[in-house]
Amino acid sequence: MKAIKILLAGLVIASSLVVLNADKLMQLFQSVAPSKATLVQKGQEKQFCQVCGMNLPMFYKTNHAANVNGKEKQYCSLHCLVEDAELNHANIKDIKVVDVTSLKFIDATKAYYVVGSKKKGTMSMVSKYAFKNLNDAAKFAQQNGGTVMDFNAAYNVAKKDFANDARMIAKKQKMMAQKGAIIYKKMCKKTDEIFPSVAAAKAFIIKSKLCNKLNGKQLQAVGLYLDRR
Repeated sequence: MKAIKILLAGLVIASSLVVLNADKLMQLFQSVAPSKATLVQKGQEKQFCQVCGMNLPMFYKTNHAANVNGKEKQYCSLHCLVEDAELNHANIKDIKVVDVTSLKFIDATKAYYVVGSKKKGTMSMVSKYAFKNLNDAAKFAQQNGGTVMDFNAAYNVAKKDFANDARMIAKKQKMMAQKGAIIYKKMCKKTDEIFPSVAAAKAFIIKSKLCNKLNGKQLQAVGLYLDRR
């Protein structure tokens, strides 16, 4: 009987380790702990991309930032920066990007981008990761594939791919918003608030405690729903 108990305990521990390892494997390459992420934005929405509403620490290694109309604005990806500049006609200056090696923001115009590596992209089918040092970029490309280029070239790739990426994103966001409507009805108090962005909706949900214990994906889904309804 004692041997059986020991065996069962061992199985429980082994199962726990499998779960923990699976969680590690599921973590995105782009992700960092919130404590390691630099947020240049101010206010209740500072942890979210101002264009798509995505969590900035979750996609931190592809974060960009810029001065827009005198205020610091942070984006989860080069795709979202391109959307703000090209579609929203935002007056974007002093563009910065996260250096994958140091996790610090650096001048994007002096960065070396690795475009098209096997590491998953953010809001794009073609990944774009930036580095302060050319040697770091070359090593990353050697290990993961991709082409090393400057900011202007990477920006032009994002601009060229924008329409295809936008269609992919729109399809995913539509599905998430539909799920968000279901979650909202089941787990949230009702509100008549109108929101200018997904980021604003998510910030309101958190501040007002509108919903009951949403995880990150559920929060994004409800934010998308409230922004679009």
